[in-house]
Amino acid sequence: MDAKQAIVEGKTFLGIELGSTRIKSVLIGEDHAPLASGAQEWENRLEDGIWTYHLDEAWAGLRDSYRSLAADVHRRYGTRLSAVGAIGISAMMHGYLVFDKNDKQLAPFRTWRNTTTGEAAAALTGLFQFNIPQRWSIAHLYQAVLNGEPHVGDIAFLTTLSGYVHWKLTGKKVLGVGDASGVFPIAVNDYSPRMLRQFDDLVSDRGFCWKLADILPAVLNAGENAGALVAEGAALLDPSLCLAPGIPCCPPEGDAGTGMAATNSVAIRTGNVSAGTSVFAMVVLEKDLSKLYREIDMVATPAGKPVAMVHCNNCASDLDGWIRIFKETAELTGSGIGKAELYEALYAKALEGERDCGDLLAYNYYSGEPITGLEQGRPLLVRMPDSRFTLANFMRTLLFSALATLKIGMDILTEKEQARLDRILGHGGLFKTKGVGQRFMAAALGAPVAVMESAGEGGAWGIALLAAYMLQKEPGETLESYLAEKVFAGNSGERMDPDPEDVRSFKQFMERYAAGLAIERAAVESL
Repeated sequence: MDAKQAIVEGKTFLGIELGSTRIKSVLIGEDHAPLASGAQEWENRLEDGIWTYHLDEAWAGLRDSYRSLAADVHRRYGTRLSAVGAIGISAMMHGYLVFDKNDKQLAPFRTWRNTTTGEAAAALTGLFQFNIPQRWSIAHLYQAVLNGEPHVGDIAFLTTLSGYVHWKLTGKKVLGVGDASGVFPIAVNDYSPRMLRQFDDLVSDRGFCWKLADILPAVLNAGENAGALVAEGAALLDPSLCLAPGIPCCPPEGDAGTGMAATNSVAIRTGNVSAGTSVFAMVVLEKDLSKLYREIDMVATPAGKPVAMVHCNNCASDLDGWIRIFKETAELTGSGIGKAELYEALYAKALEGERDCGDLLAYNYYSGEPITGLEQGRPLLVRMPDSRFTLANFMRTLLFSALATLKIGMDILTEKEQARLDRILGHGGLFKTKGVGQRFMAAALGAPVAVMESAGEGGAWGIALLAAYMLQKEPGETLESYLAEKVFAGNSGERMDPDPEDVRSFKQFMERYAAGLAIERAAVESL
């Protein structure tokens, strides 16, 4: 079908993802190819020791992102965007958003980036015998209980950012199973009944008027209908009132689930790595892990299959900070180099770095990092007087640092648990510069990494695919089959095998990185 005709007839699918630094909107056709896109940048803030976003900024960003998408549609096709076949909302997983019975927000949004729930996470992990990371919603809730925060007794609804936006657009308090698996442990596509009972017993002496199951969103699988856009929701998204209400919506998902969809990594023995502000690897398991690991989270695909996740709070923020300095320097000297060109040039320069990175060392910890036991972060660059402090070595060190913590967790899966992977797909900002992030990721994981041309579209495209699956699937057709046969149709991306010299280089860096963690800990204690 002609793209303009499809847009006019509403035979398209809209995906919106609220990422860490950007809110992106993507419109796709019935063939799943992107037709138009829009984006708006935003940024978290540290307030009173809490990483947060203001919800009014979320709505402003959503409107601006959608407005830029609608403008792109008009520019490309000469028509207004008034209807789509289905909508999907995605956002950063985890965190803490709570509301009372009158829908009033009870506490500032506490994002995945916070590492203030160590006591609660450890207690719940021991109680459930299931790893509860600090960023999970249930850890935030129990830490608030332990802190004696007065708002806890008034909670009527606890949700994630995607669940919140979906609720305001549709009136439905639901979550896709992938996002729900970062709120509370999942067993057979719903919250674990055993652990729900254990939590209620744990807080039974507190006098709360709620049971945990009563305040959590309902869990839905990929392909299920999650409500429709109501008039108030349509006005929130599109104040011009051009977008019509009544559009069906798929279950809201987290960025991990949409990353799996966007890389065709929902089947057993597939994996993907998302590398941006944070970095995480997802491996769809063919068997359960032999034991509990605090470094590995157990979550789910959008279709409910068990997934081992290695999540690191820090990836490219420190790297981006340095590149902003280079951009400022370029502007000071009158250079007209663009941001994208600068990224490409500096990433490519890293390929010229020495095997030992010139004996430079960096820690990219803007925030705490549970895998290495740090509750706070202090970005550091460390060098000896005789280190070879060149631009190439510097950039290589920064890129290696961005992937170092991920390697610590992935080594548990691949070496201790012997998890088998048929393929690893990379996506996210780190892979935008062709052949650099992909090459170093392959070295870090010691495995081939493929990147698809659609990697830059990311989670917004992934949630649009889930919206399309909801409407276009055949009876009994699984998400795995739909993606493999109708979306990707044999496209497995451009593969890059690990270079043995790069693998040795990364191993050498990791030895220095592990030995120097005491420097990072001392910085946290001293600064």
